[in-house]
Amino acid sequence: MINLKKIYKIGSEKIIALDNINLNIVQGEITCFLGTSGSGKSTLLNMMAGLEKPSKGQIKIKGERIDKMNEKKITLFRQKHIGFIFQSYNLLNAYTALENVSLPLVFRGMSKKERNKRARGMLKAVNLGDRMLHKPNQLSGGQQQRVGIARAFITRPEIVFADEPTGNLDSKTTKEVMSLIISMAEKYKQTLIIVTHDPTIAAYADTVIHVLDGSIEKIERREVERKLPIKVI
Repeated sequence: MINLKKIYKIGSEKIIALDNINLNIVQGEITCFLGTSGSGKSTLLNMMAGLEKPSKGQIKIKGERIDKMNEKKITLFRQKHIGFIFQSYNLLNAYTALENVSLPLVFRGMSKKERNKRARGMLKAVNLGDRMLHKPNQLSGGQQQRVGIARAFITRPEIVFADEPTGNLDSKTTKEVMSLIISMAEKYKQTLIIVTHDPTIAAYADTVIHVLDGSIEKIERREVERKLPIKVI
């Protein structure tokens, strides 16, 4: 990101959401953007994921200027390179866990047989082998988030964005879900970018970027020792 700036106009008023952000994210690392509500961290994630256009500046991923891509091109880029884990799960209520997880593979032109085979493998990896045919309203919050994790990783994207991934979960389930996300990212050597307001979630990251009032307050790099009991297949 080079000289990244985002300004929202509300009537005659201008609100600076991001102010001159310059940042490089190391490939294969776990990076966390930490800040309170309104700090600009979610806006920053939206910029990096191509969900919003910056007012000024550049965003490069894999050598490509995603800020210059049109809607069709950025959609194809996300399908190929990016996975998402959302706080609110964003599952399709009419679909089973198996169907939700296999959905990203539809856009890869994969056969239904192969899609379901992969989705079953991912659901078993997140300990939902016995919940494949359940719909979201038949699953707990933690189980829904596990479905969301399986869906995010099913295409083996190079980058996974996790936006407050444990915001709706209790402390015990939070630890289980974070261990699972980290295990997946390390297994497949992916770049994981987490956005959170919670310092206990930031503790999982190799690099913590503190965001305040639309600017980077400080960058904290650390050596993280992880003890992850969850086996990923």
